[in-house]
Amino acid sequence: MNNIILCGFMGCGKSTVGKSIARKTGRRFVDMDKYIEEKENMSITEIFAEHGEDGFRDIEHEACKELSERQSLIIAAGGGALTFERNAEVFRGKDTIVLLDVPLETIRYRLRNDKKRPLLQRPDKDEVMKELYDKRMPKYLAAADFVVKGESTPIKTAFSVIDALGLKK
Repeated sequence: MNNIILCGFMGCGKSTVGKSIARKTGRRFVDMDKYIEEKENMSITEIFAEHGEDGFRDIEHEACKELSERQSLIIAAGGGALTFERNAEVFRGKDTIVLLDVPLETIRYRLRNDKKRPLLQRPDKDEVMKELYDKRMPKYLAAADFVVKGESTPIKTAFSVIDALGLKK
């Protein structure tokens, strides 16, 4: 069975929804960022600090290739992973890419108290989020095989993905 790759903007629910899909379908869940952190034995922040964004993106690309060789996974891609064509190409045609489509206002609400994402720890975070969202959304849409609305609860969104893909529950 092929893998299901969840993509979308930060705060869209990739990890939470992905875990629910995995529980309901008996598949294994993998959070790509956590996979990279374990493999590199450092946090994403540390990887960026030591290797820069280009270095991180190379590591991320290798993770995409490694995970695409496995089967029956539910993979929560990093927020920027599928904005790079080379990563989308690794999965395209073999695995199924699902965009969790959540409006920017909903994401802003969900991330209003976020203290973990460095990008959001600034006074102009709303403007930065809008700029990044507007830049990334067309790339997510181009990569996706399916688009599922993700505004509902995580479990309802998980069932929407399961139903859209015709997965066994």
